Amino acid sequence: MNVKSVAEIHREHGHVTAGSGGGDESVSIDQLITIRGGIRNYRDVSSKLIFYDLVQDGEKMQVVVNYARVGGEKEEFKRISMLTRIGDVVSVTGYPGRTKSGELSIFATAHLQLLAPSLHVPPQAVLDPEARIQNRHVDLMIRPEAGQILRLRSHIIQHIRDFFVSRDFVEVQTPILSDIFGGAVAKPFLTEATNAYRGKRLALRIAPELWLKRLVIGGLDRVFEIGAQFRNEGIDNTHNPEFTTCEFYQAYMELEDIISTTEQLLSGMARKVSELKASKLKDLPEIETNFTAPFRRLEFIPALEAAMGHKLPILHENTEAVTLELLSLFKTLSLPAPAMITIPRLLGKLSSAYLEPQCTAPTFITNHPEALSPLSKTSLVHNQRVSSRVELFVNGKELVNAYEEENSPTEQRRKFVRQAGWRDEDVIGSGEDGKGIVDEAYCQALEWGLPPTGGWGVGIDRLVMVFAGTERIAEVLAFGGLRGAVNLGDGVRDVKKKEEEEGEGE
Repeated sequence: MNVKSVAEIHREHGHVTAGSGGGDESVSIDQLITIRGGIRNYRDVSSKLIFYDLVQDGEKMQVVVNYARVGGEKEEFKRISMLTRIGDVVSVTGYPGRTKSGELSIFATAHLQLLAPSLHVPPQAVLDPEARIQNRHVDLMIRPEAGQILRLRSHIIQHIRDFFVSRDFVEVQTPILSDIFGGAVAKPFLTEATNAYRGKRLALRIAPELWLKRLVIGGLDRVFEIGAQFRNEGIDNTHNPEFTTCEFYQAYMELEDIISTTEQLLSGMARKVSELKASKLKDLPEIETNFTAPFRRLEFIPALEAAMGHKLPILHENTEAVTLELLSLFKTLSLPAPAMITIPRLLGKLSSAYLEPQCTAPTFITNHPEALSPLSKTSLVHNQRVSSRVELFVNGKELVNAYEEENSPTEQRRKFVRQAGWRDEDVIGSGEDGKGIVDEAYCQALEWGLPPTGGWGVGIDRLVMVFAGTERIAEVLAFGGLRGAVNLGDGVRDVKKKEEEEGEGE
């Protein structure tokens, strides 16, 4: 049996001429091809001629079933043909050719063989986003662009991996479960080790950063990791509690090197995605964002002060006084204060209101206040303590966060202590009083000597959203994120019920 994929048939037989399958020409057995796939559509031209559209791995192939070629009794031909339905997975043997209209097809020499029946007729469309997420298998079946987004995601991840491997980085896997959950400001998911460490509280990691920097301390100068992170936070169009990132750390890398590397990675990725959309992923929209380097830059404090029309206080001085001055500024600007009143939360709110909306085209925001970056090196600029940090925003959303790592154990401990002093129930490692806990184990690791190091992280899901042209993170996740993994519906019956209800309401 000469089994071929649909993609192989398109590659190997794309040269055949129109009308080459229309006659009764004899075909040798070594010319016969068997393909398998799901029936996407069929057309009864007559009682003796049926056209099927078969889909396999996202590729479509037309199959022509003609009574004159299949042979047998006419009534038997009609009976077997009536048994097949849209959604069925079948196998068909025949020879390649083109119809008179010019479409490459397989001209069947035997009846379609049923491999797996579909007990439901796929709907024409699933309009409700929640219904699509809850029944992702149906969504992928009827919407080609849904599967193409997942293929695009795979290509993007592979491009990132190839980019770093070609630069002599080592790909590693760091722990997901531990009793230390640092590397970012976020609320972790907590669990308990009931067997290995009876009663020991553990957390799912919120970032791999501190683990990766330990590897640099140990002598692995270039490391990266692509993996899942978990943050016990809300769900919206750009956030899911489980998400994927890539982080890299390179010894002796400075901020300008990080910026240049980011521009090289993303401009190359944009070219790769454009090629894919022109060839394999034709149902996805063209890239609207221009990733031609160099990207625009904004310096945090001067740009924020210009946008607000007001000066910021000296942010590294008395915490209580600075907090009161920032709250007074919020009142002047008629801007509601965040629920948690801390300097980082207040500055973050100002940035989201005045800086991030300016970042439609790829834009680097640099020199963040020290309070926003406890793991970054800092220096005094214009009488403010600022971090050697850069964030890349596209369409007003953060894609990349990077900085020169703080490698002084004394300074790192000081910054952790200051961070721990802010009462914030969402801060990493916060205790019952809402105050943070200093990660003493990491500070001790720094005592062994972290070389000057550049660190970088990108949110894979948001990156795919930009290149896929979608506004919903659920579209770039295989099963739509947490909403698609809990409270699952009752398969296609729920889809059909939902569509019927929408039809009645119109």
